Amino acid sequence: MGLFDRVSRVVRSNLNAAVSSAEDPEKILDQAIIDMQEDLVNMRQAVAQAIASQKRVERQAEQAQSAATSWQQRAQLALQKGQEDLAREALVRKKTQAETANALKAQLEQQSASVSTIKRQLIGLESKISEAKTKKDMLKARASAAKANEQLQKTVGTLGTSSAMGAFERMEDKVLQMEASGEAAAELAGADLESQFARLESGDDVDYELEAMKAQMLGGSAPAQEALPAGDEPAVAPPKDEAVDAELEALKSELDSL
Repeated sequence: MGLFDRVSRVVRSNLNAAVSSAEDPEKILDQAIIDMQEDLVNMRQAVAQAIASQKRVERQAEQAQSAATSWQQRAQLALQKGQEDLAREALVRKKTQAETANALKAQLEQQSASVSTIKRQLIGLESKISEAKTKKDMLKARASAAKANEQLQKTVGTLGTSSAMGAFERMEDKVLQMEASGEAAAELAGADLESQFARLESGDDVDYELEAMKAQMLGGSAPAQEALPAGDEPAVAPPKDEAVDAELEALKSELDSL
């Protein structure tokens, strides 16, 4: 393979690749329909010209046939009048017009066949253009859908690394941390309250057990749970809060009714 052939093939392949990448299906389809419409216009003009030519030849053939008939009648008239030379001349003219009429009729038959062929081609082209328009609309719709899907896939592909999605993820983590902190604070508060009540509930038992151990060591009986140690002065009662006392009385009533 010569160097020129190789270079030519490389150039043509690059041009084909460039053209293929630059082709827009919608634009190519529209241009194809435009080209077909131009071909249709040209074919219609060709059909019109062929039909006009056919009509012209047909008229010429009729005129030649009419002239041949006329010269035939003149030859008969001249012969009746005894003018044989004039009759001979009329027959010569009649023969010429008859030959012309026959030639035009033969041409007319050829033109009729040609016009019929062109008409069939015109009808076929019109049908193809109608079909192409329908197919063009379908292909354009598919091309638009393919472009939209491609754009959607590109958009979806970039969501994971986009700043907007990153901001959403950061805010979601922050909200989760805030929720966890709130739950932890509530749990700690509940645990602290439970521990306070537990100390209150267990404190009397420990004191009572301690007094019981002391009494056992001294050989006496276990003191009452609410007895005060000997020698201690009675504690001064705290000032009463009527609202608190009322609430305590209500709680005692509820306990008694159980």
